[in-house]
Amino acid sequence: MAKRDIRIGTAGWGISSRYAGDFPGAGTHLRRYSLVLNGAEINSSFYRPHMRKTYERWAASTPRSFRFSAKLPKAITHDQRLRDPDDILARFADETAGLGDKLGVVLVQLPPTLAFDEPVAGAFFKSLARRLFVPAVVEPRHRSWFTPEVDAWLAERRIARAAADPIPAPHASDPGGWRGLTYIRLHGSPRMYYSAYEAPFITALRHRLEAEKVPAWVIFDNTAEGAALGNALELREELKVMA
Repeated sequence: MAKRDIRIGTAGWGISSRYAGDFPGAGTHLRRYSLVLNGAEINSSFYRPHMRKTYERWAASTPRSFRFSAKLPKAITHDQRLRDPDDILARFADETAGLGDKLGVVLVQLPPTLAFDEPVAGAFFKSLARRLFVPAVVEPRHRSWFTPEVDAWLAERRIARAAADPIPAPHASDPGGWRGLTYIRLHGSPRMYYSAYEAPFITALRHRLEAEKVPAWVIFDNTAEGAALGNALELREELKVMA
């Protein structure tokens, strides 16, 4: 697979003083980040809406080849639990349209208590597909989503299932659903959101990515103490993936 099909980034793009030297230059953190790493997950959209002009500003400050993954609001996934999503989805689609062609993926992170319900999930993903025309990735955390039947259901609708660490269920470390895209979310292990991944893990991840036949994203979400940036830089160096 061409190296340009691998995107490496973090959840958010804040640059701590520890890594400031790895992101030289002037401008905002996003501008400096985007000259080194080629993708980022917009985690803040999970917690609150952003104005369309904010997304436009983010798009304008990054290189042509840079791409964002936008995380769906928790108002849909956690509060409404995928039911009656149309109003919030319409607003989210209008806001994120400010990214233009730099919107690469929409991430749907589900709560651990949300079991697979085919009618609810079907209506939700149908509504999502009518409004956002980029690949959708779901990161479920309830065991009911990790079955061959649900994998086939997702694949039929061209919905990728994220590979995650730590794993919430057996097989969660492997991507599933639609296999036209691999999306890996690494939250930190053993301490979620805090722990850095050691060199053997990064090397194994490089081998895994080199064997991929489809576009791949790797997002480090172990951001609580800044480990994500270090791990992203280590993986980038191993793969020599440029922005």
